[in-house]
Amino acid sequence: MAHQLAGKRVAVLATDGFEQSELTDPVKALKNAGATVEIVSPKSGDIQGMKHDQKGDKTKVDTLLSAADASTYDALVLPGGVANPDSLRIEPEAIAFIRRFVEDDKPIAAICHGPWTLIDAGGVEGRKVTSWPSLKMDLTNAGATWVDEEVVVDRGLVTSRKPDDLPAFCAKMIEEIAEGRHSDRAGRTNSAERRPN
Repeated sequence: MAHQLAGKRVAVLATDGFEQSELTDPVKALKNAGATVEIVSPKSGDIQGMKHDQKGDKTKVDTLLSAADASTYDALVLPGGVANPDSLRIEPEAIAFIRRFVEDDKPIAAICHGPWTLIDAGGVEGRKVTSWPSLKMDLTNAGATWVDEEVVVDRGLVTSRKPDDLPAFCAKMIEEIAEGRHSDRAGRTNSAERRPN
């Protein structure tokens, strides 16, 4: 199963202020599973990681957001950190990029504060999700059902609460990306097409 994601391209959308382990651990897990991973950001060069409220390491940006084409990726990862999603959610290009994954039913994995950007991209309404607890009301107001669980999977959307949840988050993320577009939605469409009038 070491190369179950061979041939898959995954975008990790982030900017300054991302929680370091919430970017580096998923990237490592994805690469170990055989995926090609690209750090996509509104800024070029390096982005600054955080270890809670302390500066962490910088990470090299692979692809500038303005040059990234969502249709060429199989899945999207949204790390947390407070400043990172808060900056991304006011970037129209970032929201448009995320919205493409939502509309195309591609797997999305968002941890901690990461689901914040999904609100603006229309990605949480009618979904069961989790997140860092301070996002509970925002997500609920956007139409999501919020639960306090280690990892939640709903039709290809994987969410977790915090760095401690990373092992479960990474495992479920890889499962969903291996599956591709979510079969439940595709199954409903196919059964509707087969149903006689």
